[in-house]
Parts: sequence; C-alpha cells; structure tokens
Amino acid sequence: MRLLLAEDEKALSSALQVILKHNNYSVDAVYNGQDAYDYIMAGVYDGVILDVMMPKMDGWQVCREVRGYSEVPIIMLTARSDERDEL
Repeated sequence: MRLLLAEDEKALSSALQVILKHNNYSVDAVYNGQDAYDYIMAGVYDGVILDVMMPKMDGWQVCREVRGYSEVPIIMLTARSDERDEL
C-alpha cells in the first residue's frame, strides 16, 4: 500500500515514516501543503495522511482541492484540541 505523508515537522514525519514502513507501507513524505497537493495529483496513492497546519497550503485546503478530482482516503492529523477541529 502506497501512502503520502504530509507533515511539516520533520522529526514527527521521520518517526511516522519509520512506523509506517515497519508495517510494510510504502511512504512518500512531503513537508508543505503545496507539495502534498502536487504529489497527490501526480501520483497514485492508496491513502494520504495530512497535517492540518502546514506552510503554503493547510491540510484542509489540500483536502478540499483534492476532493474535486479524487476520492483517495485522507486521514487528517492535528495537534489542535478544539472540538470544532476534531469534528
């Protein structure tokens, strides 16, 4: 299974990549929303993990743009704890 991981904190991204690869996922990692959008539109992914707060484009904006073209499963990551953000 091929995943795209979009997380701007490189230490967290590296840790997530290790975990995912250990569980037999193929992972491409990017560090900003614009790259995430470009990779999703150019590549074939079985799933996407998007950080909410990223430079260039936030995760919500990437998700909205991608949904116009693709129904790839997307998991949103956030450190925010507001109930509205969780929903």
